[in-house]
Amino acid sequence: MLTTPTVNIAAYKFVGIPQPTDWTAPLKDKCQQLTLKGTIVLSVEGINLFLAGTRESIDEFLHYLRSDSLFQQRFHDIDIKESLSDNQPFRKMVVRVAKEIITMRHPTIRPEGGRALAVDAVTLRQWLEQGHDDEKREIVLLDTRNEFEVEFGTFEGAVDLALTKFSEFPEAVRATMDSDSGLEDKTIVSFCTGGIRCEKAALFLQELGHPKVLQLDGGILRYFEDVGGAYWKGECFVFDERVSLDPKLSPTRSTTTNDR
Repeated sequence: MLTTPTVNIAAYKFVGIPQPTDWTAPLKDKCQQLTLKGTIVLSVEGINLFLAGTRESIDEFLHYLRSDSLFQQRFHDIDIKESLSDNQPFRKMVVRVAKEIITMRHPTIRPEGGRALAVDAVTLRQWLEQGHDDEKREIVLLDTRNEFEVEFGTFEGAVDLALTKFSEFPEAVRATMDSDSGLEDKTIVSFCTGGIRCEKAALFLQELGHPKVLQLDGGILRYFEDVGGAYWKGECFVFDERVSLDPKLSPTRSTTTNDR
């Protein structure tokens, strides 16, 4: 029997939210009304969300987020990455407030005040094919994810900082930059699963004074969506019960069951 696929969305936006605790109840109520499951993290620096449900429920939630008077001003242009699965990959619906929507513990890095320059997936693939960017600079791909995520898959030749958590990134990348790495003559492209860690990573590299830093716009998921698996080896770990996705955005090691 054919089943209706579950729609999975991932999205974030760095934008100032003065009182994020005021938003937890209305967002959770809306998600429960639509029988959505997943996680929404709110902070004074923005929102980070992973949700799954029917097509109708997801579309209604996004309309609510983009048009309701409480949220519209900040989220009318929020960028969404989408994939499908046979089952619901989340057990429950959680809406919570945190100090940061992605923990770096480096307060001078404030993406809500202005993001680093980005490169889109199509352009990055072109640069990888030709071996350099449009300024003839060699490309260095910097994986900002944790080491266990990198073990599932990464770009060919990417630099792995062997992180156990993202808050280790500043110290680890500073040590790499301080070494005789030759990175100052190259274009660094930071990347992560959905783009959120790349935002802070690229700004931190700029703070260190590197002359050419870009972030992969939309992260690995947008790269898969736009160009597939070119120059990618393996799978991409995701933080839900699908476990990992292949370059076609299909679950590869799902632990979901139909009764969840």
